[in-house]
Formats: sequence, C-alpha cells, structure tokens
Amino acid sequence: MRNIQTNDVMLQTISRVVVYIILIFSVYLFLAGHNSPGGGFIGGLMTASALLLMYLVFEKKSIKKSLNINFEAMIGVGLIITILTGVIGVLNGDSYLTQYFDYYQLPILGETELTTALPFDLGIYLVVVSIALTIILSIAEDDA
Repeated sequence: MRNIQTNDVMLQTISRVVVYIILIFSVYLFLAGHNSPGGGFIGGLMTASALLLMYLVFEKKSIKKSLNINFEAMIGVGLIITILTGVIGVLNGDSYLTQYFDYYQLPILGETELTTALPFDLGIYLVVVSIALTIILSIAEDDA
C-alpha cells in the first residue's frame, strides 16, 4: 500500500497557535501549584498534551529532529530532583519532604517567595511529561 501524505495546512496552522496556548497555560499551572491548584503533575500533563498534538499533526521525523529529547533520561533527572528536594528536610533535621520558604528581594521581580516546593514540582513535571510521551510514542511506534 502506498504511503499518501496529506497537506493539512489549516490543521498545522491552527495547531501551532493551540500548542503555544497550551504550553503557556501549563507553565501557569506549574508556577501556581504550590499556592493554589496546579503544580508539576497537571502542568506536566498539559505539556505532554501539547507535545502529543505536535506529534499528531506534523511529521514524526521533523518533530524528533527539532525536539531532540531523550525522554527516558529525563525521567531519571526528574526523579533525582524530586528525591533531592525531599532530602533537604532530612538534612535540616526535619522529616522527609518538609517544605521551606522565604521571601527574597530579586532585581527585576521585587519581593518574591522562593520555596522548596518549586523544585519538587519541577521534578514531578519532568517525570510526568517524560512518562506520558514515552508510553504514547511507544504505543504509536508499535507496528504489531
């Protein structure tokens, strides 16, 4: 059977805009997560959905070429960040995953709250994006 390529200009154009909207919303959810609903898990799922949309609309070769990420290695990086964030509490004599925060004066941002929940959420974010895309792309590449 012949492989027929379609020219989905409209779908590709709309998808470019939608992907940016989803990615911006996922960053918002990620950053809002330690004070309100959201965080690394839902932000990671939103990012994975945006990347999956790109894989569905555009050629897989071009996406892999422009988005050269080893998702299996990124799972490990996310787990290491998450575990190390939890160890901070143990090193300070508190329980595992104790959250610390303080307010700092940053040059452009002014007074900003910095917390250990943010790197923890970053680790979760990386794990969720990587696992979701690894599973989905593995199923998509299965020819059986």
